[in-house]
Amino acid sequence: MLTMDNIVREGHPALREVAKPLTFPLSEEERTLAHEMMAFLENSQDPDISEEYGLRAGVGLAAPQLAIPKRMIAVLIPGEYEDDPPELKAVMVNPKIVSHSVENICLKDGEGCLSVDRDVPGFVVRHTRITVTYQDINGKTFKKRFKEYPAIVLQHEIDHLNGIMFYDHINKENPLNLDDDVKILG
Repeated sequence: MLTMDNIVREGHPALREVAKPLTFPLSEEERTLAHEMMAFLENSQDPDISEEYGLRAGVGLAAPQLAIPKRMIAVLIPGEYEDDPPELKAVMVNPKIVSHSVENICLKDGEGCLSVDRDVPGFVVRHTRITVTYQDINGKTFKKRFKEYPAIVLQHEIDHLNGIMFYDHINKENPLNLDDDVKILG
């Protein structure tokens, strides 16, 4: 079982590496990694398990956050209500943003990251809508559109595959400055 001890923190060189694409069929080790990453997200969102193991709640996890330089992410975005099915639950192999909107969006309270143990004030401006291509763990290819919160989460995780941290997007001079046309979510 993955815990917070398995997640590397800012300053670790793995977080600044560009991850390598995976080839199919995935190895048994890579398939296990996919399952463990999703299990971590599920456990982190379960109040009892997260408290017992000291897990911070997460909606996304990228392999580089485990010091594994491979292009794999897991996302688990809860539905609006507790009994809803997940809005998005997927392990994505070799995800790539192939198009995006001109409109931009950001979270009202900024972004957080399992690899960052501090609050980083500032708006992280992202594309409101994105189209992503990826494979599942069996090699089946998908092309899907995402908007608003799921799009923000995916951009955050795909950035990890490219050695980019969320705070790299924050305006260094004025972290709380936003263009008038940026939608604020939350």
